[in-house]
Amino acid sequence: MRAILLAAGLGTRLRPLTDTTPKCLVPIKGKPLLDIWCESLLAAGVTRLLVNLHYKSEQVQQHILKSKFAKNVETIFETQLLGTAGTLNANKQFFEGQ
Repeated sequence: MRAILLAAGLGTRLRPLTDTTPKCLVPIKGKPLLDIWCESLLAAGVTRLLVNLHYKSEQVQQHILKSKFAKNVETIFETQLLGTAGTLNANKQFFEGQ
């Protein structure tokens, strides 16, 4: 099973936390939200994750590369934010042939 994590947004409603940290890396009880998502999805049987990136994408990419989830995660950079439906439509090939 595969899943897509929408992590490209600017996180404006979480400012000032997101002034320096992308929303998906904001810690919840000391753990980045992205790690919580990955742990939960992998425990539920998801084997591949696609994470869309835009805002502060370098930080997210570095975090993923250093994480225990690196082998299960692919990333896609959106030069322009596509929105939920746009991201799903642009990446539908990720779900084909499962």
